[in-house]
Amino acid sequence: MIIVLKAEVTKKQVDHVVTKIKELKLKPVVSKGIERTIIGVIGDEAEVRLQPLEAFPGVEKVMDIQKPYKMVSRESRHQGSTFDLGKDVVIGGKKVVIMAGPCTVESQERIMKLARLMKKSGATVLRGGAFKPRTSPYDFQGLGEIGLKYLAAAKKATGLLIVTEMMDVRDLPLFERYADIIQIGARNMQNYNLLKEVGLSRKPILLKRGMANSIKEFLMAAEYIYSQGNHRVILCERGIRTFETTTRFTLDIGAVPVLKSETHLPVVIDPSHPAGKRAFVPALARAAVAAGADGLIVETHDKPEEAVCDGPQALLPEIFDELMKDLRNIARAIGRDI
Repeated sequence: MIIVLKAEVTKKQVDHVVTKIKELKLKPVVSKGIERTIIGVIGDEAEVRLQPLEAFPGVEKVMDIQKPYKMVSRESRHQGSTFDLGKDVVIGGKKVVIMAGPCTVESQERIMKLARLMKKSGATVLRGGAFKPRTSPYDFQGLGEIGLKYLAAAKKATGLLIVTEMMDVRDLPLFERYADIIQIGARNMQNYNLLKEVGLSRKPILLKRGMANSIKEFLMAAEYIYSQGNHRVILCERGIRTFETTTRFTLDIGAVPVLKSETHLPVVIDPSHPAGKRAFVPALARAAVAAGADGLIVETHDKPEEAVCDGPQALLPEIFDELMKDLRNIARAIGRDI
């Protein structure tokens, strides 16, 4: 159930409704938008349906939400969500946000070099893994806190925001300190304890779709974060497993318009992981912007042959720079900017 409040609602009126919901042993989740404030009601709604909530001061209407993902559904908020990631970088608006960088942080020198190149090409967010979930326990697992410090140094030098993946709730204090955007990877999309913890954070969360998960399961995972109070959630489509083996994964480009119809949350595309080969990445990136994605997260590397992970799919900086030119033209054609 969603309680839509009037535009001129006062804090006292909001608190009055929230108190009533709590008295009914339900959980209220207050979400303040540009034009309206809404209150999501979580729990058994049988009791609240018997209450004349529409008679409460400041209440405009009460809506039953049919989707299992109540707070992130388009039914709860018809207008798409936009929010500041930091340094006036807004996602969900007219400008397509470009995140780029290596799969993992390998050294301070390399991440600094790549950060400067990404900045020059027009990216506003630097990606790089400090903690890496690898299929084999014998593969490089990341530099850990040292990697986060290198990312922070690159941010200081270039002004780029930082997005990096967190796998363990025990590391949250580190990410609160060093990261601007916390990424939850595909393998952890249904790690519900982890989702709850980052839901208590106030850092923006980039949630990647699991490699074998449906759109519904993807949105339910986002609901876990949103229902804990963190409303700065970004959805990331990164390819799913199908019968096709030519590419590493199959990019579900149709997920962009589908998600846009189902949820108000911003949608980002990762063209690197589904491609698996750098030759395919530019085409998938161009298709993502044309389809209406709010952002891209692209892997780049100055010497892919030396990369400790995902070298074959990493774009060389000069190729990334050319791609950015194409993306700007596509964005302009559909009324957006990069």
